[in-house]
Amino acid sequence: MNQVLDAMFEKIVRPDEYIIRQGDDGDNFYVIESGKYRAFVGETLIHTYDNSGSFGELALLYNMPRAATIQAATDGQLWAMDRQTFRRILLKSAFRKRKMYESLLDNVPMLKALQNYERMNLADALVPKSYGKGERIIKQGDAADGMYFIEDGTVSIRIQQEEGEIEISVLGKGQYFGELALVTHRPRAASAYAADNIKVAFLDVDAFERLLGPCMDIMKRNIDDYETQLIKIFGSKNNISDIR
Repeated sequence: MNQVLDAMFEKIVRPDEYIIRQGDDGDNFYVIESGKYRAFVGETLIHTYDNSGSFGELALLYNMPRAATIQAATDGQLWAMDRQTFRRILLKSAFRKRKMYESLLDNVPMLKALQNYERMNLADALVPKSYGKGERIIKQGDAADGMYFIEDGTVSIRIQQEEGEIEISVLGKGQYFGELALVTHRPRAASAYAADNIKVAFLDVDAFERLLGPCMDIMKRNIDDYETQLIKIFGSKNNISDIR
């Protein structure tokens, strides 16, 4: 961390200034100190950074042209690191993490809606977690703090009824859960337990809202599928605005 801080230099930007242009060679990696910045692929706005975040790493990691354009929307302050220093300090750890999650994310159908650039950013945001057999991962009624992608093992999804908890679904490697409470902005309507020793990749709520916007329509459509499933089990749609 000290090497990173010592290697960075300040860059002051003005409104409408281009920091990165799509197709150019990569020169620097940038961390936002202040200001708002718009990211474009072609003419399409794909993301707005608001006084936090970082960008510019893809061209340096993969020795490829810039995948997006970044333009300042306001006055701002950035901290930059040149290509050579970035590769020397950060390349190994960042590349290792992305490769670890590459196959996992490629096998999640929902994420096909994301561009490669967006999937790489998603991989950066994931946090690895492990749970032992029988351990509860999320609790029915709790506020949603994020969603989970299953790397290894199986997860039991259960709903509390008068007669006790009833299993409604079993999920395995490459599947995900916990997203619908984030879509509906309601408490968890089901609990999730590790059916065996499992590994998951956790995406917190802030990163979810920042990175998975293109997948939101797909996740909303999934609600209807879950409702149909639970009507078959319980005969009604009570408490199923978010079964996961």
